[in-house]
Amino acid sequence: MAGLELLSDQGYRVDGRKPTELRKIQARMGVFAQADGSAYIEQGNTKALAVVYGPHEIRGSRSKCLHDRAVLNCQYSMATFSTAERKRRPHGDRKSSEMTLHLKQTFEAAILTQLYPRSQIDIYVQILQADGGNYSACVNAATLAVVDAGIPLRDYVCACSAGFVEDTPLVDLSHVEESSGGTQLSLALLPKAEHLALVEMDARLHQDHLEGLMDAATRACKDLHAVLDRVVREHLQEVS
Repeated sequence: MAGLELLSDQGYRVDGRKPTELRKIQARMGVFAQADGSAYIEQGNTKALAVVYGPHEIRGSRSKCLHDRAVLNCQYSMATFSTAERKRRPHGDRKSSEMTLHLKQTFEAAILTQLYPRSQIDIYVQILQADGGNYSACVNAATLAVVDAGIPLRDYVCACSAGFVEDTPLVDLSHVEESSGGTQLSLALLPKAEHLALVEMDARLHQDHLEGLMDAATRACKDLHAVLDRVVREHLQEVS
């Protein structure tokens, strides 16, 4: 990322945050009574909705049935009104297909699928408003929805983005920071064991900088874990 305007001389970002500070997070669980699990999350101005169905019998072709574990069916989409530019195809384009695959890989590493052989778990996520960190918001919302559905996880899956400005790692990037160019890293972490569920970078990065960027993203994921855990505990108090 280049551009002096992204980080002031006093060390503050465009929106007033410090480099390692997360955007304000608000979340709710159980937003849809019809689904087995659901959650809504706001990370800054990025808003995501996740719905989970299952485990249930395999739908469609029986050939995809796995005798030793559940099949994960994930779908990522963006609402047509989620950005200033209206999207003609809210899902099915190359970016959505890529994000769908990333979500599937992330939750295959976290959900105890072996407990549900010959079954299927559906995870649907939609970006309602996009302002950076779309993948991270979807993972965090889906984690809460999976917990709401009562499906056992190895650990919470917490995701966060990170980037660089003048050799300073920034976490939880906004749209302005993402649009300025430069290397961006997306990390999905199981915090307790520090198990990496997914790591993606969209540009080259010198190996001298990788450790610092990974450390910043890891710390941010652990901060997110505390937030998500609080949301789950508050929800349990409400329903019990």
